[in-house]
Amino acid sequence: MRSLRIGYNASPQHGSFAAMRESWLAAEALGVDAIYNDDHFFPVGGDPEGLHYECWTTLAALAEATTRVEVGALVTCLSYRNPHLLADMARTVDHIAEGRLVLGLGSGWYEKDYVEFGYPFGTAASRLADFREAIPVIKERMAVGNPPPVHGRVPLMIGGGGERVMLRLVAEHADIWHGFGTPDEIRHKCAVLDRHCADLGRDPAEIERSVMFEDADLAQGPDFDAYVAAGATLLFYSGCGPDYPLAGLRTLLAWRAQRPT
Repeated sequence: MRSLRIGYNASPQHGSFAAMRESWLAAEALGVDAIYNDDHFFPVGGDPEGLHYECWTTLAALAEATTRVEVGALVTCLSYRNPHLLADMARTVDHIAEGRLVLGLGSGWYEKDYVEFGYPFGTAASRLADFREAIPVIKERMAVGNPPPVHGRVPLMIGGGGERVMLRLVAEHADIWHGFGTPDEIRHKCAVLDRHCADLGRDPAEIERSVMFEDADLAQGPDFDAYVAAGATLLFYSGCGPDYPLAGLRTLLAWRAQRPT
């Protein structure tokens, strides 16, 4: 059985860079397995004009500041960057991180980012079509970069729940699937993903499944064990500024510590 991992998503919004960086170091010291951020140009919660930092420049700093944890974006919007450029950014950050990068990818959804930065928003279908076309380009570009990724390739995370197309792309390309919903919804999506793997001749056990909790979720007392039973083995706590409190992360770590090994 895959080992249970805990991650921290430090959303680069509503706080200072110094406070966010301090939370990275504190989370690594607490024993998390992964520290990620997310890819927007404006806060997606609270004041939409609040403090915010760009994903990949922040991710490079995260890679440099930490020494042990896996790092990545949860997830990168493929609409915002040329796929060749994104591949080279990922290859470079992977070297900064000494091989600890996971390239998280998604098709995009936050209209304000598109409108304010002049990207065509299109439709969910057109963004998904662009996403499908970009993945092979990214993989091919990283394969020819000099130097290549530290371990030969950068693992891919794909976030999304569309059962017909997105989960099939997960089965085809991803090392981690990031999903959303209740334990029953995660269990259902995992079953769909497993069927796509069977169709493609891939072992579904090769794909780690992740979910994320924010403070509002934790206030409801979620049943973490139910998520594990549904198939999730990477559980993220997501926090943001102004203070980047880590109480929710400590809750997840304490829950894992008391589980039987």
